[in-house]
Amino acid sequence: MGESLTHKIIRRHLVSGEMTPGSEIGLRIDQTLTQDATGTMAYLQFEAMDLPRVRCELAVSYVDHNMLQTDFRNADDHRYLQTVAARYGIHFSRPGNGICHQVHLERFGIPGKTLLGSDSHTPTGGGLGMLAIGAGGLDVAVAMAGAPFYVPMPRVVLVRLTGALQPWVSAKDVILDLLRRLTVKGGVGKVFEYGGPGVAALNVPQRSTITNMGAELGATSSLFPSDEATRRFLAAQGRENEWVPLAADDDASYDEVVEIDLGSLEPLVACPHSPDNVRPVREVAGKPVDQVLVGSCTNSSVVDLETVASMVRGRTVYPATSLAVSPGSKQALSMIAASGALEALVSAGARMLDAGCGPCIGMGQSPASGAVSLRSFNRNFEGRSGTVDANVYLASAEVCVASALTGVITDPRTLGAPPQVSMPAAYTVNDNMIISPGADGSGVEVVRGPNIKALPRGTELPGDIEGELLLVMGDNITTDHIMPAGAQVLPLRSNVPALSNFALTRVDPTFPERARQAGGGLLLGGENYGQGSSREHAALVPMYLGVKAVIVKSFARIHMANLVNVGIVPLILQDGADHGNFAQGDLLRITGIRRALLEGSPVVVENVTQRVRIPVRVELSERQVQVLLAGGLLNYIKLQASEE
Repeated sequence: MGESLTHKIIRRHLVSGEMTPGSEIGLRIDQTLTQDATGTMAYLQFEAMDLPRVRCELAVSYVDHNMLQTDFRNADDHRYLQTVAARYGIHFSRPGNGICHQVHLERFGIPGKTLLGSDSHTPTGGGLGMLAIGAGGLDVAVAMAGAPFYVPMPRVVLVRLTGALQPWVSAKDVILDLLRRLTVKGGVGKVFEYGGPGVAALNVPQRSTITNMGAELGATSSLFPSDEATRRFLAAQGRENEWVPLAADDDASYDEVVEIDLGSLEPLVACPHSPDNVRPVREVAGKPVDQVLVGSCTNSSVVDLETVASMVRGRTVYPATSLAVSPGSKQALSMIAASGALEALVSAGARMLDAGCGPCIGMGQSPASGAVSLRSFNRNFEGRSGTVDANVYLASAEVCVASALTGVITDPRTLGAPPQVSMPAAYTVNDNMIISPGADGSGVEVVRGPNIKALPRGTELPGDIEGELLLVMGDNITTDHIMPAGAQVLPLRSNVPALSNFALTRVDPTFPERARQAGGGLLLGGENYGQGSSREHAALVPMYLGVKAVIVKSFARIHMANLVNVGIVPLILQDGADHGNFAQGDLLRITGIRRALLEGSPVVVENVTQRVRIPVRVELSERQVQVLLAGGLLNYIKLQASEE
């Protein structure tokens, strides 16, 4: 029996463990990336390891999130990131060079390599045939130190594509169709591998749009084969020498198979407030739209932008609708400037933004109160736009622009023939905004501004856990709920004490103060707790506030790993119905938790207030148990080093 492409790449990078779904494996990581919202903490953690240099093949630090400089804090973080990159052998992509995933695809991604990034949309690299995985900043820091990345061996799902996309139907509709079918938790513990005859009809930017939003499925990663389309893309980037052909064996077996006839798809839209709340555009057509945004790491390539420009050329954006465009990279911006597409966009009334993440994380361009915002982005969680009561819809760039021209959600198939935009035969290559590190950075001074505070550390797990149940939550609590983004909060990413004032305030504004008064405690959630971003601050800040354990029906992969990495015990209800046996303020006790983890014996949560005992599961590897006992991954690494 042959192997899937996923299995082939994993086997070549396997350091430890067995390739049995669900069991923990250790992977050698070739490349890492960070972005500035997570990077400051990741590099503080790397510095704590006392190493002179990064030890992976390539490490890149991008500035793309916190670029709105309303005071000194973001600028100070950028200076820290640039100097720490020079000190430790890391490439530095300057503000304005573009979004980490888009730039990495253009300039650094290599088929068959492993990529670990401190951003949940790192699987964008799967569009090139990489095994690209999002993780918390500490896991990335450890990978930069040359240590393996540990993850449960995923099940591999073949998404078999047939046919070809119809006019006005885009790659965005492929992943929205999957989200409609499988939901935001349908990919947990899985890698989605795309194959079948329909693959050949998709170029690399289209493939990366699909793999990017695999994160919304909760997937570990998503990837396409490396084929002639991959070769053409790399050749156009001046990197044909880095191309290698990669594909699954003809007789490869998979854990699941999903069939998609590309020719049967139609324009789709994700309605508020979840990426899986998907409907055909025709069903919501006619709804007035206040704001349209095109860009993000999902739809900001040269091809996307040229398509948008072709649609608006000679026309004007609807008077009551705002259209803003954020290019994915300096390369994309330079090329549309040279082609005349930029002039067409500006002439039509589009507002041009930085080549960065910006509005996707609520960092600028927040919509008006109660407004409808239609975006070619990847997430529409409530409040993520920066406006709590906004209604955010997600769709392809084509649907977005059609709607910007008419002022209402519009099926672009009503506009006649679509524009014909081809892949560039050659991209404009100018890497002057990427600073490569010198051979020796030992003499570089790392500059820390006053907003960069000391790294919080967990403490050794006690024998028993007792505390107040601080908050009861339902299903699909996102990392945006736990640790919000936006212009007010993101500049505090390197200042955990200040950041703690915002923890879980979108669920309960009183939470930070109550947690402090109680001296910490426990949290209760529902299904898919911690979905969304890879931001480890969603674990780090609760740890700082004294949270000792989180009890849920199920966890999102990255967040559960982040909880373990900071020393918070993740517990899963044996019976989801037991969620009803808790109330905020209850006194909870877990007797003998340290011994139970060591021995693998059953764990019971005693609700002292309600006089009930509730069995829970601990789904951890032996390594993760040791990490928890030590009080977090940094403590564990230090302990391991002292024993060698």
